[in-house]
Amino acid sequence: MAAAPRRSARAAAPAPAPASLLPANATHVAAFERHLATRPATTRTAYVADLGALARAAGEVDLLALTARDLRRHLATLHGGGLGGRSLARMLSSWRAFYRFAIERDAGLVENPCAGLRPPRSAKRLPSALSPDEAVRLVTIEGDELLAVRDRALLELAYSSGLRLAELAGLDLDRLDLSRGEVRVLGKGAKERIVPVGGPARDALVSWLSARAAIAGVDAGAVFVGRAGRRITRRAIQRRFAEWAVKQGLPQHVHPHMLRHSFASHVLQSSGDLRAVQELLGHASIASTQVYTHLDFQYLAKAYDQAHPRAKRKQSKA
Repeated sequence: MAAAPRRSARAAAPAPAPASLLPANATHVAAFERHLATRPATTRTAYVADLGALARAAGEVDLLALTARDLRRHLATLHGGGLGGRSLARMLSSWRAFYRFAIERDAGLVENPCAGLRPPRSAKRLPSALSPDEAVRLVTIEGDELLAVRDRALLELAYSSGLRLAELAGLDLDRLDLSRGEVRVLGKGAKERIVPVGGPARDALVSWLSARAAIAGVDAGAVFVGRAGRRITRRAIQRRFAEWAVKQGLPQHVHPHMLRHSFASHVLQSSGDLRAVQELLGHASIASTQVYTHLDFQYLAKAYDQAHPRAKRKQSKA
């Protein structure tokens, strides 16, 4: 059988994607999609889209004829076009899955051209956090209207205890122990942790639970519900956080994870205890928590620059 046509190693970046795929590659993509039938829809869609992107970049070259050098060049082209390390890592994962599938189907294929390939690293972005004053301003919601009372409890708990969005939305009444000032949280991987609830958050929750009791047909288990009594959705929580940030005069967009970041950063600034922050956040690895040491350093560096006489002297020389 004649080998599939190969491009010169010295060829320039691939031309714009053709409108249709090489018939052989269209067959490969369709077979891979059938192979993924039992996978979650989001995974299936992403993997097929990533393989389709490779097939279009390959042009007239059969996917099974591509080498590691070809794939490396395609990765470099995509990176140059603006795709970041995370997106490229996912794309490379999709390609690996395809070539594993192809090797299982075709005894003539021995090597996975993705073996040994690594995507370029993305620059680590530090999580955004509010200052202590901004966080307090955000959660200090006035008024006794039903949703204002609920949102005050929601925001206070998020900042007091560092809960994730899913943990806030999924919180049940039997996990709250306000007499002890604790909440039992079911986090990632169904791992449970116990987190303290501060005084202002406790007071806000007591007020909300009293108002909640008057809602007809309320979901018996959910802590946070809407006017109709149904458990509040994650999207609704995100929207309310953003709306309150505007109402409270904060200059930036606020999302639930920003309050979690703020909680972690402020606890670390006060205590310096990274292990305690790890436990409170429910991180399996200390490496996930160490990013907050960078936030803490930024805060300290700013204070140093503003207050230390040697820092001022250095700046005046520059």
